[in-house]
Amino acid sequence: MPVRPPTKSWSSTLRLPRSSFPPRPQLADQSKYLKRCSDDLYEWQSRERSAQKPFVLHDGPPYANGSLHIGHALNKILKDIVCRVKVQLGRRVVYVPGWDCHGLPIEIKALEKQRENAKDGDTALDAIGVRRAARSLATKTVKEQMKGFREWGVMADWDKAWKTMDKSFEIKQLGVFQEMVKRGLIFRRYKPVYWSPSSKTALAEAELEYNEDHVSTAAYVRFPMVKIPESIQALLPEGKDLDAVIWTTTPWTLPANRAIAVHSELEYSVVKHEQFYLLIASSRLAQLEELLSNTTIPESAPAEDRSFEVLKTGILGEELIGSEYVNVLCGKEQEPQPVLHADFVSAESGSGLVHLAPGHGMDDYELCTRHEIKAVAPVDDLGRFTSAAVPDNPNAFLGKSVLEGGSAEILKYMGDKILFSHKYKHKYPYDWRTKLPVIIRATEQWFADVGHVKGDALQNLRKVKFIPQAGQARLESFVTGRSEWCISRQRAWGVPIPALYDEDGVAVLTDASVAHIISVIEERGIDAWWTDASDDSAWIVPGLEGNYSRGKDTMDVWFDSGTSWTQTDQQADVYLEGTDQHRGWFQSSLLTYTSASGKVGPPFKTLITHGFTLDQEGKKMSKSIGNVIAPREIIDGTLLPPAKLKKKGTGPVSQSLGPDALRLWVASSDYTRDVVIGQPVLQFNHNALLKYRMTIKMLLGSMHPSARTAPITKLDQIALVQLDAVMKEVATAYDNFEFYKGVNAINKWISTNLSAFYLEAMKDRLYCGDGGGVLEQIFHGLLRMLTPITPNLVEEAWDHRPEWMKEEVQIHPFHRTLDEPIITSECISKSETLILDLSWLLNANAAIKASQEEARANKKIGSSLECSVVLEFPVEEKDVKTPQQIFERYADELESIFVVSSVEINGPVDGPWKYSTTFDVPGGKATAWVLPPKEKKCPRCWRYVAPIEDELCERCEELVSVP
Repeated sequence: MPVRPPTKSWSSTLRLPRSSFPPRPQLADQSKYLKRCSDDLYEWQSRERSAQKPFVLHDGPPYANGSLHIGHALNKILKDIVCRVKVQLGRRVVYVPGWDCHGLPIEIKALEKQRENAKDGDTALDAIGVRRAARSLATKTVKEQMKGFREWGVMADWDKAWKTMDKSFEIKQLGVFQEMVKRGLIFRRYKPVYWSPSSKTALAEAELEYNEDHVSTAAYVRFPMVKIPESIQALLPEGKDLDAVIWTTTPWTLPANRAIAVHSELEYSVVKHEQFYLLIASSRLAQLEELLSNTTIPESAPAEDRSFEVLKTGILGEELIGSEYVNVLCGKEQEPQPVLHADFVSAESGSGLVHLAPGHGMDDYELCTRHEIKAVAPVDDLGRFTSAAVPDNPNAFLGKSVLEGGSAEILKYMGDKILFSHKYKHKYPYDWRTKLPVIIRATEQWFADVGHVKGDALQNLRKVKFIPQAGQARLESFVTGRSEWCISRQRAWGVPIPALYDEDGVAVLTDASVAHIISVIEERGIDAWWTDASDDSAWIVPGLEGNYSRGKDTMDVWFDSGTSWTQTDQQADVYLEGTDQHRGWFQSSLLTYTSASGKVGPPFKTLITHGFTLDQEGKKMSKSIGNVIAPREIIDGTLLPPAKLKKKGTGPVSQSLGPDALRLWVASSDYTRDVVIGQPVLQFNHNALLKYRMTIKMLLGSMHPSARTAPITKLDQIALVQLDAVMKEVATAYDNFEFYKGVNAINKWISTNLSAFYLEAMKDRLYCGDGGGVLEQIFHGLLRMLTPITPNLVEEAWDHRPEWMKEEVQIHPFHRTLDEPIITSECISKSETLILDLSWLLNANAAIKASQEEARANKKIGSSLECSVVLEFPVEEKDVKTPQQIFERYADELESIFVVSSVEINGPVDGPWKYSTTFDVPGGKATAWVLPPKEKKCPRCWRYVAPIEDELCERCEELVSVP
């Protein structure tokens, strides 16, 4: 006869969860988990799938000039998630990280460091000294950044990481340049470019920021006209001249004025103001009259000189074309200057006449070049006037900064030629590195001819998948609006433009000369361009007669990184960078690839862009504002308020959840727009990660090998169907690069389906029953979904799996694909019915919970097991399928599903108290009644199913009895 244990304490007979998995990561173990889930995984997939054509994610190289920031984290972790998803789909991934190492910011930083370390005030460095200092700084920064990336769990081929300052990279870059020379796409020209006086170099559009609050001194200026149509001349009193009125926000450019533009279809008027006769667009008369009426006129002035009188209107701009005027700043010997037509002249601003300075304006240059008007720019590299500003008075502005008082000096010099001046706030370009204003200045520069290749480039973009789709229009607009790309920079730290110059400064740049220079660089190294003697003939291409010197210009860093496609053997599957790279790396990569790769199509198949990181108030992060968040602060949890004390005197609990905290923030963000980061967002993700850990700990502690032989219940089938559904949803989201949707699906499933439904319903069976269920399948499914997002957590969970699982040969979650079936064949055959039934079961469950809450509020119950339930359905009709039949299919498990002691369908609603809630069923409403329990409480399982007080229920009696 079975013998019951001699004790009334039944805790020793329960299967309570037991696991070594810690509630928080243990610092001592993190390095081994990081290695396994990153370096080891990358090596495994490279080896095991070596025969496959790889999925290539080409790295947009970060700049090697500073510490890692939250933008780096968003970018690098997104790339890592993409790669991990592809590995999970069975692909072999190639991800080789790179670094952009040349350019002005590194050069400036290196020089600053040199000044800090200098003795006796000796801070001067020659070109090679600058290069050594810059290389040292870049090398140190690359090592530091690489260490940080690896600490975030980014897996990559770190041993093959490339840098734009590597000799092999530079040689390939020069090869691209040579190919463009061969195709006639590289030329030198004196033309206006963005020039940074603070950096003393030309800048590309991508190197600019725009200050919306820049304030300029604007002015209305009159230029005396010396040749006008006779019909207009007849309006003027004898001896009076007509003045063309222009408006400018850059009066410092007036010494370079060489023409005035009108629009042939605009109407113009002649007006008399004071003693002047002025030519103004008719649409601007009211504005000008208001402005000029505020100027001070002496009381002694004749009445006619105090008026603003319109003498003639309706003069078409085409009548004015060919007129001439003089600019007093150009000197007495200067020939009269022409009035031209320009499409860009507007009737909505200024005076309707535009001052053209071809040496200081892009549109001005193009227009004047067509009319064979030479550009001049009497401004030096530091943004100071040269002696050529005023030929008749060379010292007038010599050495004065055009940006610091230059406009005021010009206005003062021109005297009464200035009708009106005022402060004007507008959008103005700034050097993105020094944060200081730039100017437009004509200099001799090297350019890439974009106009000849942009048609092909735009055609190539039609073959690209854009995420988000809006990126296509943005990139196309930048390419369409560009015809030339200034690729030369006046710096020492970079790849040289391989040009030779004769004694007259005429450049030699041919396929043969570039090929020869590349061969010398391969032999001597690139520094030899600066260190070799100036007359070293080894650099001169054989057959070139005369004396030649090597140029000092270096290539634009966007040309450096834009040729990084030479590092891959095939078209990249994905380029992924911030949205600012539409005008930067995406564009330079597309243009150089189209120009020189010799291949049809773009360098990338899919182009993904992410937004900027903003603080919780929606402001862009900035050191000056003080709202910058470092990735380390998220990893170690210091941004979050201290957790509650574990117990008195132990101190606050560490909030550190390791790199997965940073990764989960990235994965849960909709990166296609600007991404907000702050304490509320981080706290939400912190709680989610803790929920993952608690769920995993519960699963690890409750999985038993005996569950494999236990029957699969309907509740188990429901859990498997729900698991299968969420895994498919997550797989689709991951495949569409919508990682945040995948995270949202996981979070919803854990909270709603797993924790609040299945695990809650399973506790009795797990702890007090046969220990069956489908926890093992759920464990594997959950880890597979989390693998790309929180790999450290997955590796840690796998390491803490039960010993009986470790003894088996099992496939690591990193090596399994997300689409491998996890649902049993039995469930597949019933899944459609289960899915349809589940919504009604959940409706009933919610109604029962609502009734229980009412009973709990009235102190009738505590635990949900302290009640019985009656489900009351509408009266059945004969031969009609009713909602009742749905619930009857699950009758033997309804107590478990609803976590109550008993459930009856259309049973008697009797008892000293009762509470009810209606719920939807097919075709109508049903009622969930909560009543007192019908039996006694079992002291072991706490269900009210025992026949006698303090006696075990039948199931527990059977389980605890021993032979």
